[in-house]
Amino acid sequence: MKQFDIPIIYKSPLIAAIKNRRKQQDKLKKDFSPTLLNLGAVQIYLARHFGFCYGVENAIEISFRTIDENPGRRIFLLSEMIHNPQVNADLQSRGVRFLQDTQGRQLTPFEELTAEDIVVIPAFGTTLEIERRLQSIGILTEKYDTTCPFVEKVWNRSSQIAGKDYSIVVHGKPGHEETRATFSHAAAETPTVVVKDMAEAKVLAQYIKGDLSPESFYSTFKGQYSDGFDVMHNLTRIGVVNQTTMLASETQAIADFLRQTMIDVYGETEVEKHFADTRDTLCYATLDNQNAVFGMLETPADLAIIVGGYNSSNTSHLVELCEERLPTYFISSEEKILSAAEVLHYDFHAKQERRTTGWLPDRAPLRILISSGASCPDALVEAVIVKIAGYYGAEALLDALIPS
Repeated sequence: MKQFDIPIIYKSPLIAAIKNRRKQQDKLKKDFSPTLLNLGAVQIYLARHFGFCYGVENAIEISFRTIDENPGRRIFLLSEMIHNPQVNADLQSRGVRFLQDTQGRQLTPFEELTAEDIVVIPAFGTTLEIERRLQSIGILTEKYDTTCPFVEKVWNRSSQIAGKDYSIVVHGKPGHEETRATFSHAAAETPTVVVKDMAEAKVLAQYIKGDLSPESFYSTFKGQYSDGFDVMHNLTRIGVVNQTTMLASETQAIADFLRQTMIDVYGETEVEKHFADTRDTLCYATLDNQNAVFGMLETPADLAIIVGGYNSSNTSHLVELCEERLPTYFISSEEKILSAAEVLHYDFHAKQERRTTGWLPDRAPLRILISSGASCPDALVEAVIVKIAGYYGAEALLDALIPS
């Protein structure tokens, strides 16, 4: 796989040594068991896969290279490059400005742009409408487009389905940049609707079966369907694609459920005429990271720590998996660990930070599971490990893990 040139501030000698050792031991990536860092009084189990994925490293390389190669020119990010506050802050510190926030609200008016400006498209991609708006100004985005190849794979699969006269059901968060982009590309070719979870998929199934009045669809799914969507016609042939950072198991469950709905309505022998097979749109990195968390959770532990940006979809899903089993703390950096007694962590259900005391149980050895999102620098994970090790006087044991 291609090696990317990313700033050294995001790298970690400790994590690199651990990942390289695991890669040599398991070249086919079939072992999802965690790596044990035995620090005596505290034992840290590090997920097999975590941190920057291909798409994120590609986006970071292009962004920083763009800055270096264009001194004096105004450089804008369409929105956050990736969902990591440190990376976005680093780009802003070098003069990069945001055009929009993560919800698509305008921060810098398009009217202020000129053909001489550079606009970097983030890893999530963007809508066809925004692409056309930038092109009308004379801004060429191809050179500075960091859209993840796996997001583009979803778009291509949607196009193939559309070409066979299927409508598209997008499993994603309606307000997320990637879902907005995927919806735009799909809706340009075929009727499209977004479902955010299984609950909404079950409601959609009621419209497919005719159990709910077609008229109510337009209020139930307001803002989540394409112009001209015809409930009576456009839900007779469907295919499911996903925002690549959703829970893979949930996407598959939704696809299986809607396929069964088509069987219930049209019969087993006719299902292929009404449901398109799209299971190959899952992102490999999202799947690997989630499988690694499942593997990590097989180890008895006292708590879990997930590191990443609070608005990161893939990171929140790792938290979701862990909190079903044990106390889980979602933090953006080691700075959120205030002491061995207190931690500031994010409750993504309530969308707010919480302060918890007594978060590190008084037991020995204390067993901690750690992973991070696909947009989280390894340096942040190392900083969390080092801080925890410091509470137990185990820094020297960590140093011994790094090759000299």
